[in-house]
Amino acid sequence: MCRTTNEKAVIDKVAVVIAAAGSGTRMGLDQNKIFAEIAGVPVLIRSVEAFEGLEFVEGIYLVAREDEKKSLASLVAQSELKKVKGIISGGETRQESVYNGLMALPKDTQWVFIHDAARPLVSRQILEDCFENLLRFGAVGVGVPVKDTIKVVKDGFIISTPDRSTLWAIQTPQAFSYSTILQAHQQARTQKQQYTDDCSLLEAFGHKVKMIAGSYQNIKITTPEDLILAESFLLGGEKQVRQLVGFGYDVHRLVPERKLILCGLEIDYDRGLAGHSDADVAVHALMDALLGAAGLGDIGQHFPDTDQKFKDISSMVLLERVVELLKIGKYQIINVDLTIVAEKPRLAPFIPEMKENLAKTLKIPMENINIKATTSEKLGFTGRGEGIASYAVANIRSQLPQRF
Repeated sequence: MCRTTNEKAVIDKVAVVIAAAGSGTRMGLDQNKIFAEIAGVPVLIRSVEAFEGLEFVEGIYLVAREDEKKSLASLVAQSELKKVKGIISGGETRQESVYNGLMALPKDTQWVFIHDAARPLVSRQILEDCFENLLRFGAVGVGVPVKDTIKVVKDGFIISTPDRSTLWAIQTPQAFSYSTILQAHQQARTQKQQYTDDCSLLEAFGHKVKMIAGSYQNIKITTPEDLILAESFLLGGEKQVRQLVGFGYDVHRLVPERKLILCGLEIDYDRGLAGHSDADVAVHALMDALLGAAGLGDIGQHFPDTDQKFKDISSMVLLERVVELLKIGKYQIINVDLTIVAEKPRLAPFIPEMKENLAKTLKIPMENINIKATTSEKLGFTGRGEGIASYAVANIRSQLPQRF
């Protein structure tokens, strides 16, 4: 973003540090809470997407636990987040993690937003207000006035009641001059002082911080109930969301001199499936399930076998086009379940790679993809080894109101 001065245009170098090195302890999860989903999208991704679309943000830097950096990188790649420039190892405390993130920023950074990954509902309005005030005051906190009367308690007894009109609950993002907040963090490290948020740290070293209004919906995901509340805020009520299910089925003959391809994976076998495309029977069933859930017909309508441009085409390419159709229609893929029926070859060893292929194309976590391989106990054409069949169920969500 550029600002005009009397002499020249000044380019504001704005970076974002997102603290994502927490855990799921209070959530009762066996994984970091940032991987939990709200309306089918991980908490972390929603937090990053809030900054991704801002013109004035040049780079986003995630601070993560060392053992989760690979998972985060995969999630970011699947979500096609172009502004994520780095994933940095966190520290023992939030303050140490933020410091690591600050140290990783380009040296010409002028301004920095610091945000908790566990606040996925921060609005564009808050971020734009924050930046506007940052340019004026150099340090900005976001928060909301407390609604409840606050008591100071010692040894189980109330000792005082602060004036509620002066009390605010702090949120993130918090935004600062990069050089100022970095220097404050370095001073805190030298003095071995710990602070619960970055505004407190800056205050301790004599800096003024401008407070602006956040939102009561900008909640921090801490408990399982927070996920339910966040989804309610996000979707704006049950009447505005539709959960849709589609079913797909396909079958192809096994013939010599053809490659056997299932879920985009070539499998070593003496025969392959006959078809106009690469005849990936599993992906064909999946595409029909997705199209069916969205009410968009079937693959025969979109990719007819009379069209030469689809001759021998990879079914994964066609699946990409189906995913794009759903995206255009404002549909979100939640999860899919496939069953592949084949007497031979044995498919179970290939399932992990199949799931990985589908996850990349569908842009959903592997945990939301299930693939089962079974036989028909030597009954019928599949039992005689004449072909392979596949069934698929797809669960999608539309955030557009239903029209009657």
